[in-house]
Amino acid sequence: MLIRTKVQLDEKHYRFIKQVYKDLNYRSLSEYVREAVGEKVKKDRKKLREQMRQAAMEGIGKTAYENLFEDIEGDGFEGG
Repeated sequence: MLIRTKVQLDEKHYRFIKQVYKDLNYRSLSEYVREAVGEKVKKDRKKLREQMRQAAMEGIGKTAYENLFEDIEGDGFEGG
């Protein structure tokens, strides 16, 4: 579902879009703008996911890890 909204564009960008949207096989200026916004949103989502992944890895690195072999190691433990 498309949502109607007002968008302000820089004048030189608007002139460029108005001149080339037909040459680039877009049906209208609004289709060109929707595609451009969609690409920017995809790029920003990817960037945000990477930032969240990096923060998660840093958080994991700061926590103390649990030694899973502690129960089997002890006085009677013989390594093979």
